[in-house]
Amino acid sequence: MSTGLYSTDKKEFSNELNLKEIKPYGDTMNDGKTQLSFTLPVQCGDEAIEAAKQLMKKMGFENPQVVFYKELTKGFTFFNCYGSCTHNIDFTTIVVPKVDTSVMTMDETDEYIKQNIGRKLIVIGASTGTDAHTVGIDAIMNMKGFAGHYGLERYDMIEAINMGSQVLNEDFIAKAIEMKADCLLVSQTVTQKDVHIKNLVELVEMLEAEGLRDKVILCCGGPRINHELAKELGYDAGFGMNTYADNVASYMAEEFVRRMK
Repeated sequence: MSTGLYSTDKKEFSNELNLKEIKPYGDTMNDGKTQLSFTLPVQCGDEAIEAAKQLMKKMGFENPQVVFYKELTKGFTFFNCYGSCTHNIDFTTIVVPKVDTSVMTMDETDEYIKQNIGRKLIVIGASTGTDAHTVGIDAIMNMKGFAGHYGLERYDMIEAINMGSQVLNEDFIAKAIEMKADCLLVSQTVTQKDVHIKNLVELVEMLEAEGLRDKVILCCGGPRINHELAKELGYDAGFGMNTYADNVASYMAEEFVRRMK
Protein backbone atom coordinates (compact mmCIF):
# COMPACT_ATOMS: atom_id res chain seq x y z
CA MET A 1 0.00 0.00 0.00
CA SER A 2 1.27 3.44 -0.92
CA THR A 3 0.61 6.59 1.13
CA GLY A 4 2.79 8.96 -0.83
CA LEU A 5 6.08 9.96 0.75
CA TYR A 6 5.48 7.67 3.72
CA SER A 7 4.87 4.57 1.59
CA THR A 8 5.03 1.30 3.53
CA ASP A 9 6.30 -0.35 0.35
CA LYS A 10 9.80 1.00 -0.35
CA LYS A 11 9.95 -0.69 -3.75
CA GLU A 12 6.66 0.92 -4.80
CA PHE A 13 7.88 4.32 -3.60
CA SER A 14 11.13 4.06 -5.56
CA ASN A 15 9.17 3.16 -8.69
CA GLU A 16 6.98 6.24 -8.28
CA LEU A 17 9.98 8.55 -7.88
CA ASN A 18 11.36 9.45 -11.30
CA LEU A 19 14.20 11.98 -11.05
CA LYS A 20 13.84 12.74 -14.75
CA GLU A 21 10.27 14.01 -14.24
CA ILE A 22 10.22 15.79 -10.90
CA LYS A 23 7.10 17.70 -9.83
CA PRO A 24 6.20 19.50 -6.60
CA TYR A 25 5.14 17.12 -3.84
CA GLY A 26 2.05 17.80 -1.73
CA ASP A 27 0.11 14.80 -0.48
CA THR A 28 1.23 12.09 -2.89
CA MET A 29 4.09 11.59 -5.33
CA ASN A 30 3.75 13.55 -8.59
CA ASP A 31 0.58 15.40 -7.54
CA GLY A 32 2.22 18.76 -8.32
CA LYS A 33 0.51 20.48 -5.37
CA THR A 34 1.85 24.01 -4.98
CA GLN A 35 1.17 27.01 -2.76
CA LEU A 36 1.66 30.39 -4.39
CA SER A 37 1.30 33.97 -3.15
CA PHE A 38 1.35 37.18 -5.15
CA THR A 39 -0.13 40.66 -5.43
CA LEU A 40 -2.12 42.02 -8.37
CA PRO A 41 -2.55 45.77 -8.98
CA VAL A 42 -6.35 45.47 -9.14
CA GLN A 43 -9.24 46.37 -6.87
CA CYS A 44 -10.23 43.67 -4.36
CA GLY A 45 -13.33 41.73 -5.42
CA ASP A 46 -14.72 38.83 -7.45
CA GLU A 47 -13.03 40.06 -10.61
CA ALA A 48 -9.67 40.10 -8.84
CA ILE A 49 -10.16 36.50 -7.69
CA GLU A 50 -10.98 35.40 -11.23
CA ALA A 51 -7.96 37.26 -12.54
CA ALA A 52 -5.74 35.40 -10.07
CA LYS A 53 -7.16 32.04 -11.16
CA GLN A 54 -6.71 32.80 -14.86
CA LEU A 55 -3.14 33.91 -14.22
CA MET A 56 -2.38 30.64 -12.43
CA LYS A 57 -3.77 28.66 -15.36
CA LYS A 58 -1.41 30.52 -17.69
CA MET A 59 1.43 29.65 -15.32
CA GLY A 60 0.64 25.97 -15.85
CA PHE A 61 -1.48 25.17 -12.78
CA GLU A 62 -4.54 22.93 -12.87
CA ASN A 63 -7.52 23.46 -10.56
CA PRO A 64 -6.34 26.86 -9.24
CA GLN A 65 -7.90 27.89 -5.94
CA VAL A 66 -7.76 31.21 -4.12
CA VAL A 67 -7.78 30.28 -0.43
CA PHE A 68 -7.11 33.75 0.96
CA TYR A 69 -7.19 37.27 -0.40
CA LYS A 70 -7.02 40.73 1.12
CA GLU A 71 -6.88 44.33 -0.02
CA LEU A 72 -3.41 45.68 0.74
CA THR A 73 -4.35 49.22 -0.15
CA LYS A 74 -6.79 50.67 -2.63
CA GLY A 75 -6.16 49.14 -6.04
CA PHE A 76 -3.92 46.29 -4.81
CA THR A 77 -5.01 42.78 -3.77
CA PHE A 78 -2.90 40.06 -2.15
CA PHE A 79 -3.62 36.34 -2.80
CA ASN A 80 -2.70 32.97 -1.33
CA CYS A 81 -3.47 30.26 -3.87
CA TYR A 82 -3.22 26.52 -4.38
CA GLY A 83 -2.94 24.60 -7.62
CA SER A 84 -1.44 21.53 -9.26
CA CYS A 85 1.65 22.17 -11.36
CA THR A 86 1.52 20.49 -14.78
CA HIS A 87 5.22 20.99 -15.54
CA ASN A 88 8.16 18.82 -14.47
CA ILE A 89 11.94 19.02 -14.65
CA ASP A 90 14.76 16.54 -15.23
CA PHE A 91 16.64 16.64 -11.93
CA THR A 92 19.46 14.48 -13.29
CA THR A 93 20.58 17.21 -15.70
CA ILE A 94 20.97 19.95 -13.09
CA VAL A 95 24.49 21.27 -12.52
CA VAL A 96 24.97 24.06 -9.97
CA PRO A 97 28.33 25.87 -9.60
CA LYS A 98 29.43 25.70 -5.95
CA VAL A 99 32.21 27.13 -3.83
CA ASP A 100 35.09 24.67 -4.01
CA THR A 101 36.03 24.16 -0.38
CA SER A 102 35.71 21.79 2.54
CA VAL A 103 33.81 23.20 5.51
CA MET A 104 35.87 23.22 8.69
CA THR A 105 34.88 24.09 12.24
CA MET A 106 36.18 27.27 13.85
CA ASP A 107 38.93 25.38 15.68
CA GLU A 108 39.89 23.47 12.56
CA THR A 109 40.09 26.67 10.53
CA ASP A 110 42.25 28.36 13.17
CA GLU A 111 44.61 25.39 13.18
CA TYR A 112 44.68 25.30 9.36
CA ILE A 113 45.67 28.98 9.24
CA LYS A 114 48.35 28.49 11.91
CA GLN A 115 49.89 25.54 10.12
CA ASN A 116 49.63 26.80 6.52
CA ILE A 117 49.74 30.61 6.71
CA GLY A 118 51.39 31.37 10.03
CA ARG A 119 49.65 34.67 10.71
CA LYS A 120 46.15 36.07 11.09
CA LEU A 121 44.06 36.70 8.00
CA ILE A 122 42.76 40.26 7.88
CA VAL A 123 39.11 40.30 6.81
CA ILE A 124 36.95 43.39 6.25
CA GLY A 125 33.18 43.12 5.83
CA ALA A 126 30.37 45.56 5.12
CA SER A 127 26.94 46.09 3.64
CA THR A 128 27.81 48.49 0.86
CA GLY A 129 25.96 51.19 -1.03
CA THR A 130 22.51 52.18 0.23
CA ASP A 131 21.94 48.84 1.96
CA ALA A 132 21.09 49.60 5.60
CA HIS A 133 20.69 45.98 6.67
CA THR A 134 23.38 44.44 8.86
CA VAL A 135 21.76 41.07 9.62
CA GLY A 136 23.79 39.30 6.94
CA ILE A 137 27.21 40.77 7.59
CA ASP A 138 26.68 40.53 11.37
CA ALA A 139 25.81 36.82 11.08
CA ILE A 140 29.19 36.23 9.44
CA MET A 141 31.36 38.74 11.29
CA ASN A 142 30.05 39.25 14.84
CA MET A 143 31.52 37.18 17.63
CA LYS A 144 28.16 35.63 18.58
CA GLY A 145 27.49 34.66 14.97
CA PHE A 146 24.17 33.09 14.03
CA ALA A 147 22.31 29.83 14.71
CA GLY A 148 25.15 28.37 16.76
CA HIS A 149 27.84 29.24 14.22
CA TYR A 150 30.34 31.69 15.73
CA GLY A 151 31.27 34.72 13.64
CA LEU A 152 34.74 35.58 12.35
CA GLU A 153 35.46 37.92 15.28
CA ARG A 154 35.66 34.84 17.49
CA TYR A 155 38.34 33.13 15.41
CA ASP A 156 41.84 33.31 16.92
CA MET A 157 43.53 33.45 13.51
CA ILE A 158 41.26 36.01 11.83
CA GLU A 159 41.30 39.75 12.42
CA ALA A 160 37.74 40.71 11.49
CA ILE A 161 36.67 44.33 10.90
CA ASN A 162 32.93 44.87 10.49
CA MET A 163 32.23 48.28 8.95
CA GLY A 164 28.46 47.92 9.24
CA SER A 165 25.92 49.17 6.71
CA GLN A 166 25.58 51.88 4.06
CA VAL A 167 29.33 51.86 3.49
CA LEU A 168 30.44 53.60 0.31
CA ASN A 169 32.58 51.43 -1.93
CA GLU A 170 35.35 54.03 -1.87
CA ASP A 171 35.38 53.99 1.95
CA PHE A 172 35.39 50.20 1.91
CA ILE A 173 38.42 50.16 -0.38
CA ALA A 174 40.19 52.83 1.66
CA LYS A 175 39.80 50.68 4.77
CA ALA A 176 41.12 47.67 2.88
CA ILE A 177 44.22 49.61 1.87
CA GLU A 178 44.72 50.95 5.41
CA MET A 179 44.46 47.51 7.01
CA LYS A 180 46.25 45.65 4.20
CA ALA A 181 43.27 43.33 4.00
CA ASP A 182 43.56 39.80 2.72
CA CYS A 183 39.84 39.25 2.22
CA LEU A 184 36.84 41.49 1.54
CA LEU A 185 33.28 40.41 2.33
CA VAL A 186 30.26 42.26 0.92
CA SER A 187 26.71 41.62 2.13
CA GLN A 188 23.73 42.68 0.01
CA THR A 189 20.26 42.30 1.47
CA VAL A 190 18.31 45.01 -0.36
CA THR A 191 17.79 43.83 -3.95
CA GLN A 192 14.90 45.93 -5.30
CA LYS A 193 15.44 46.77 -8.97
CA ASP A 194 18.71 44.81 -8.77
CA VAL A 195 20.48 47.56 -6.83
CA HIS A 196 22.72 44.86 -5.35
CA ILE A 197 24.08 44.12 -8.81
CA LYS A 198 25.02 47.77 -9.30
CA ASN A 199 26.80 47.93 -5.93
CA LEU A 200 28.69 44.70 -6.48
CA VAL A 201 29.82 45.55 -10.01
CA GLU A 202 30.89 49.04 -8.96
CA LEU A 203 33.14 47.62 -6.23
CA VAL A 204 34.88 45.25 -8.65
CA GLU A 205 35.46 48.05 -11.15
CA MET A 206 36.89 50.33 -8.45
CA LEU A 207 39.21 47.61 -7.15
CA GLU A 208 40.45 46.97 -10.69
CA ALA A 209 41.04 50.68 -11.21
CA GLU A 210 43.15 50.77 -8.03
CA GLY A 211 45.09 47.67 -9.11
CA LEU A 212 43.83 45.80 -6.05
CA ARG A 213 41.41 43.24 -7.44
CA ASP A 214 43.93 40.41 -7.75
CA LYS A 215 45.50 41.21 -4.39
CA VAL A 216 42.46 40.34 -2.29
CA ILE A 217 40.03 37.46 -1.94
CA LEU A 218 36.67 39.02 -2.79
CA CYS A 219 33.43 37.40 -1.60
CA CYS A 220 29.80 38.46 -1.54
CA GLY A 221 26.68 37.07 0.09
CA GLY A 222 22.99 37.65 0.57
CA PRO A 223 19.52 36.16 0.00
CA ARG A 224 19.73 36.56 -3.78
CA ILE A 225 23.42 35.76 -4.12
CA ASN A 226 24.78 32.44 -5.33
CA HIS A 227 28.23 31.32 -6.43
CA GLU A 228 27.38 31.45 -10.13
CA LEU A 229 26.17 35.06 -9.96
CA ALA A 230 29.17 36.08 -7.86
CA LYS A 231 31.60 34.66 -10.42
CA GLU A 232 29.75 36.40 -13.25
CA LEU A 233 30.12 39.72 -11.43
CA GLY A 234 33.86 39.27 -10.90
CA TYR A 235 33.95 37.87 -7.34
CA ASP A 236 35.90 34.85 -6.16
CA ALA A 237 32.98 33.27 -4.31
CA GLY A 238 29.33 33.83 -3.48
CA PHE A 239 27.47 32.65 -0.38
CA GLY A 240 23.68 32.46 -0.35
CA MET A 241 21.04 31.05 1.96
CA ASN A 242 21.99 28.61 4.73
CA THR A 243 25.67 29.44 4.70
CA TYR A 244 27.53 30.56 7.80
CA ALA A 245 30.86 31.89 8.99
CA ASP A 246 32.22 28.33 8.86
CA ASN A 247 31.68 28.24 5.09
CA VAL A 248 33.23 31.66 4.52
CA ALA A 249 36.21 31.17 6.83
CA SER A 250 37.03 27.74 5.40
CA TYR A 251 36.94 29.07 1.85
CA MET A 252 39.07 32.13 2.61
CA ALA A 253 41.73 30.09 4.40
CA GLU A 254 41.98 27.43 1.70
CA GLU A 255 41.88 29.96 -1.14
CA PHE A 256 44.65 32.01 0.48
CA VAL A 257 46.83 28.89 0.70
CA ARG A 258 46.07 28.01 -2.94
CA ARG A 259 47.28 31.45 -3.98
CA MET A 260 50.49 31.07 -1.99
CA LYS A 261 51.56 28.10 -4.13
